[in-house]
Amino acid sequence: MNNKSGRPISKAVRRRSAARLAAVQALYQVELTGATPDGILRDFADRLIGGEGSVTDHEEGAEFDAPLIEPDSELFTFLVRGSLAQREELDEIVAKSLSGDWSMERLEAVLRNVLRAGAYELKERRDVPARVAISEYVDVAKAFYAGSEPGLVNAVLDRIARVLRAEELGGDGSDARAR
Repeated sequence: MNNKSGRPISKAVRRRSAARLAAVQALYQVELTGATPDGILRDFADRLIGGEGSVTDHEEGAEFDAPLIEPDSELFTFLVRGSLAQREELDEIVAKSLSGDWSMERLEAVLRNVLRAGAYELKERRDVPARVAISEYVDVAKAFYAGSEPGLVNAVLDRIARVLRAEELGGDGSDARAR
């Protein structure tokens, strides 16, 4: 597998990407079912570690059997536990970064959880460049949506990053919406 510049993507990078996608799925499941984080983490570990499945390449329209990428379990657990523990604070951060009359409640549940996980990673993982984190969550959104939602994820996480990572992105942290 290659990135946009044609360079191969390392297995570690693919595992981190898989962890982000799995974390959003787990957060969605917690929100919908009220399941406990420990139960969800156990369930996902049982289903995702070393699993195989059918993969569809949406660009080519081909379906084939391929081993699923095993998510980075440490990152997966970090994102799920942290996003749930800071959910109220993250919802506040995201809500302030939404434009117009949008609110967290108005967002579809998967989209809310993409934004929560992205905001959490921007807030807590300074070792991951902000642009990388934003790009990763835009890709997660693309896994679920074909419309304008990935653009919304990009815009909202960019606003959040300009406040939380002003020194990294050259912002001054003055965008009050993300505070």
